Amino acid sequence: MGCCSIFLGVFYNGSRTMVHAPELSLEEKKSLYRDGYLIVKQAVQPELVKAAQKRIKRAERGENLGGTPEMTNLVNASMVTPILNEAMGQFDPPKACQVGVLPPRPPGDYFNSLGYKDKDMPYYGVESHMDGLCTIGVPQEVQEGTDEEIYYRYIASGPKGDLGRSADVMGHNFVPLFEDREMTLGMGSFTAFVFVCLNDQTKPGCGQTSLIKGAHHKTQAFFRWQAEQGNKMGPEGPGWPRLNHDAPNHCGLVYLPQQVREQFIDETSESTPDGVKWPRPTQVLMEPGDACMTLFHIPHSGSRNENGTESRKNIIFRIRNKSRQPNHRVNGVSDHPDRGQMGEWLEYEEGNNPWERSKHHLCNMWEEWEGMQDVVAEMEAEAT
Repeated sequence: MGCCSIFLGVFYNGSRTMVHAPELSLEEKKSLYRDGYLIVKQAVQPELVKAAQKRIKRAERGENLGGTPEMTNLVNASMVTPILNEAMGQFDPPKACQVGVLPPRPPGDYFNSLGYKDKDMPYYGVESHMDGLCTIGVPQEVQEGTDEEIYYRYIASGPKGDLGRSADVMGHNFVPLFEDREMTLGMGSFTAFVFVCLNDQTKPGCGQTSLIKGAHHKTQAFFRWQAEQGNKMGPEGPGWPRLNHDAPNHCGLVYLPQQVREQFIDETSESTPDGVKWPRPTQVLMEPGDACMTLFHIPHSGSRNENGTESRKNIIFRIRNKSRQPNHRVNGVSDHPDRGQMGEWLEYEEGNNPWERSKHHLCNMWEEWEGMQDVVAEMEAEAT
């Protein structure tokens, strides 16, 4: 039989360890198209999972593990790389990642990024968003003044201080307020998320990543509508104000445009005390070694680890198809790779407008998924 064999999407290596096959099945690709995410069972070999678990366990307080090989090997040395190479295309091997460890905790009495008290948010405190958005810490006191006064006070409270409304304004997450100097693109972007699970997350309410299933189709449609209105995209473009002045603190971030949110509100949606209904997310339930792969366009969020007995451990990678910017390397963690990790301006060759390329891919999310083209064509034909 040789060193390995594949049966029904399951790959057995020489030691007879069961891991996922090095490519997605047709049904898995159809699920990814339909839902915008896919749980890839046993995408990461057990020895890689154990090495990462041990590295986290012996970490010193305040230590950044994102660049350690035990973390980056969860993609670089696992089945995740061949699976993504086939389904999406070539990408830079991650040099860094986000180590998402969430200890158990009760609901909090603080204002979250949406401007609501954490304890008042449904669905274990989910704050559904897309990545690449500038997040300055929201004020913990109810804001007074006009909407304009609150806006300028808010953007002046970032780590760089008062720069006015400018693409040089940075969030506390080091994402720029705008990606380009002309301030026509209010968000960064990439191609795919990968969340690798390192602990048992099969019981709801244990800090799982949550996402709005199928919402990628609606976010793409919204970006296309924004582009048609004059090519200003993301927050502060048409239909997407940056701040919600009706939030309890009068200065909540608008993480999703209303045109998208309202399509996922129904009679089952839960409300905050002010009567606002919120889209019900899907909790991603995984076991150690599983990986959740999603499109950039999927709204998602961490959630409160309210029911867990241990810290939730997800290792998070942000992947961009190499074809978008062949001469620029991305690090695997940045959600705004058209700028430097800390918001620095990068050099591009003449004729290469990175902002317009990224706008194009916001409007054409499947173009960078090279191995999905036949499935996308088939599924889109069935939908018409």
